[in-house]
Amino acid sequence: MLPIVTPAEMKLIDAEASESVDALIARAGSAVARAAVRMLGGTYGRTVVVIAGPGNNGADGRVAAQLLAARGVRVSVIEADALSDAGRDAIHGADLVIDAAYGTGFHGEWHPPDVGDTPVLAVDIPSGVDGLTGEASGDVLAATRTVTFAALKPGLLVPPGSELAGELQLADIGLDVDHAHAHLVQQSDVVGWWPVRGADAHKWRWAVRVVAGSRTMTGAANLVANAALRSGAGMVHVSVPGVLATALPVEVVQRELPAVGWAAEALASLDRFHAVVVGPGLGRSDDTTEQARRFAIESPLPTVIDGDGLFALAWNAQGAAALLRQRVAATVLTPHDGEYALLAGAPPDHDRLVAARRLAADTGCIVLLKGPASVIADPQGRTLVVTTGDPRLATAGTGDVLAGIIGTLLAARVPAFEATAAAAWVHGQAARLSPSAGMVASDLAQHIPAVVQAFW
Repeated sequence: MLPIVTPAEMKLIDAEASESVDALIARAGSAVARAAVRMLGGTYGRTVVVIAGPGNNGADGRVAAQLLAARGVRVSVIEADALSDAGRDAIHGADLVIDAAYGTGFHGEWHPPDVGDTPVLAVDIPSGVDGLTGEASGDVLAATRTVTFAALKPGLLVPPGSELAGELQLADIGLDVDHAHAHLVQQSDVVGWWPVRGADAHKWRWAVRVVAGSRTMTGAANLVANAALRSGAGMVHVSVPGVLATALPVEVVQRELPAVGWAAEALASLDRFHAVVVGPGLGRSDDTTEQARRFAIESPLPTVIDGDGLFALAWNAQGAAALLRQRVAATVLTPHDGEYALLAGAPPDHDRLVAARRLAADTGCIVLLKGPASVIADPQGRTLVVTTGDPRLATAGTGDVLAGIIGTLLAARVPAFEATAAAAWVHGQAARLSPSAGMVASDLAQHIPAVVQAFW
């Protein structure tokens, strides 16, 4: 996992550093210079323009300029607040532009030059990008690559900051980030968390119970069940209250539930199962909401609550948090921004890490706040970020697939925090194996085995 800290946290880490600012700047500048040489493909005959600001970010750039010049690169240093016509002309003749104008603490706007097709290396963060939110204040010089120091910043992981940063490179400059509360999930982490069937495995070892779908949305149950199977579940039983679905995977066992008053019967059916998924496509009638709420709260198993299950929890006089704190087994909530607003009473604010942590602390649950960078938080404040997802996931039903993957990992006894993060990572990777246009949610499950197979 790679550490993530906010600009405010980074400021405290800098202040507590045991080494001088000059020593840290020397290391940062050296990291920038090394990245520049790699981008240039060498130093002979190369020309670099460094746009340097007045703070430490500019100092990093100036050190990099000195190191590059010592290796024979023709280097021009231009002051960020005094871009003359001559400076702009120099940029157009360069092989690389280094943006060392302003760092994560910058507030305001600047007016970057037009660099044409010249590659750009950003120092710590593209100037003008908010290090917390990823928002851009005015124009930003889009980077080909960004070298950031000590830890990633949230603004580098969410759009538009993630798009403006280009390829990310994390450089260790000797700062202590061991106590970071947030981390970016890497494939190596998921490999360590993903369960492996033992020699004594049998179909009931990882069994998932699904209550999802309705008369007009039987597809939701299909998507959850198929994803659970493709993720490794040995047995999946599905109930669509009041309906016998016709499009479920042939491997699924369908169990009838009445259209109304079904919670007690569903709860009585859990004896051989290890995890529950409830909510996708259930509908929002008064009785359905009441039954879903009871089933979600009283389920004695690790439970994923998604879609209309989240609505059911929010739509009551006590509020979702009071109900969810009654649960004993692990619980995973998977809201998008609208569902988050229902649960918390307001949409997530600009600091999505804090938003996810707050809901997790209030409810005592694992929270997966969906988005371009999905945030997973536990009640103790630990936070993981997953960035494998892309716009292909912005289509109906992909959240149902994610719920099914989480359900399987919970059934395999993976701790809920890690299970949720691993599922989100695999979910995003499955999308990346899908066509760039025209992908639908049912395509995703077919790619899960290939993503997992690549682990070993």
